[in-house]
Amino acid sequence: MTLSREQIVGKLTDYLEEMFEIPRDAINSDATLFEDLDLDSIDAIDLVVKLQELTGRRIRPEDFKSVRTVGDIVECVETLLTAETVAGE
Repeated sequence: MTLSREQIVGKLTDYLEEMFEIPRDAINSDATLFEDLDLDSIDAIDLVVKLQELTGRRIRPEDFKSVRTVGDIVECVETLLTAETVAGE
């Protein structure tokens, strides 16, 4: 599966809005998950599950440990999708 950065941002924004009732205008690449968006660790796990469904790839906990912002999530998903493309070639 190949998604553009814009598609990933769009899906992530949809998930944050639908799952956690975060206003769309609060979601930007610099928004921190725990401070700005008020997510907790359980919310983060729920989000990882949705991202795994989106990518069709397992996200290892160590891959997600450094994620602090919305932009970090986008980069993590891009990396997963890029690894999938390279492995599939």
